Amino acid sequence: MRITYFADVRFPLERANGIQTMETCHAMAARGHDVDLIVRPDTQSPARDPFAYYGLPPTPKLRIDRAPVSGPAMARRLGYMAFALGRALGRSRADVLLTRDLGIASLLLDVPRGLRPPVVYESHGYAPDVAAALPDLVATATRPSARKLQRLAKREAHVWREADGYVTITAALRAELEGRHGVRARLAVIPDGVRIKAAYGVPKAEDEDEDVDGMEPVVAYAGHLYAWKGVDVLLEALAQVPKARGLIVGGHAKEPDLARLTARASGLGIGDRVTFTGMVEPPRVARLLRQADVLALPNPASAISTRFTSPLKLFEYMAAGRPIVASDLPSIREVLQDEVNALLVAPGNPDLMAAAIERLIRDPALSARLAAAALAAAPAYTWDRRAERLEELLDGLVTTR
Repeated sequence: MRITYFADVRFPLERANGIQTMETCHAMAARGHDVDLIVRPDTQSPARDPFAYYGLPPTPKLRIDRAPVSGPAMARRLGYMAFALGRALGRSRADVLLTRDLGIASLLLDVPRGLRPPVVYESHGYAPDVAAALPDLVATATRPSARKLQRLAKREAHVWREADGYVTITAALRAELEGRHGVRARLAVIPDGVRIKAAYGVPKAEDEDEDVDGMEPVVAYAGHLYAWKGVDVLLEALAQVPKARGLIVGGHAKEPDLARLTARASGLGIGDRVTFTGMVEPPRVARLLRQADVLALPNPASAISTRFTSPLKLFEYMAAGRPIVASDLPSIREVLQDEVNALLVAPGNPDLMAAAIERLIRDPALSARLAAAALAAAPAYTWDRRAERLEELLDGLVTTR
């Protein structure tokens, strides 16, 4: 099968969007499909090799093509959309088009079906809700106008109605969209994934440069530091667990959250026992997680966390072979079960998170049991398993045309 994947992002991208896109495309290529990933140029000079950046072996089955865009943001967006249309409708067009970009999906679906391949949209949230919530959750986000929210709602309905195939990353998101737009055919719930071999079983020699100083138990978090990720809650919990050290993996130096949380740790009196790594390349994350005794997923309840999120860190945690304490949210409960493969606590409650961390530190048998159960469940969420689920959906579209 020939697949063209459209991602209007600079590439490689450090954020989860970039990781998920590259891993999905690489896994589809590994299953024998010919994949063209259409992105924007890297903003670093010299440009980085995406395969090297993400720690993946090059393969001729996955070709990364950069749209020749430049100038201000609007010019880059319009340039990418024009390039995407050309790639979608040209002589060498694919068997199926795949994107998680709502605007690109809507643009492609405006083309009559007889002139284009099937279009599959992968939803990571209901766009008007996400746009409305972001200013309170991400320091750099701007508040959308009522007109923009109306435009996003119209676009969501259009893509839901017209897309040849549709993917949601959680069952809760599927239910949300069905409640708004009604039931549709050719819809699959496909969560994110993890690279098992990279996340677990790394030789000790590869871990030596990642060692965390001290003999105290280490509680780790990996991911972005936006307010909706809940690292503030984790820091408040760590302040109540004096025997534990914190390891916070991630955070852009140019964004305010890293400085904010570093100051917050100092204000809580725990600055000397919390390590902030800043942004690290994806292959290093798994090795850092292996230094932890407990892994924390502290998302507070929000429009994004409650129903829409399928965090990459969740599956990385499971594959790391370490006990997990996580917020008790519907999206998280689709994967983790309290007292079975994790401890789940009320979201946004540092007292309960602290108590769960203390419990795991003091009860090695419980920690070992939960970690083993999470690790045993991880193979159901590999990138290959994700690609297999996507393949089932795409095969149905291609064979019925």
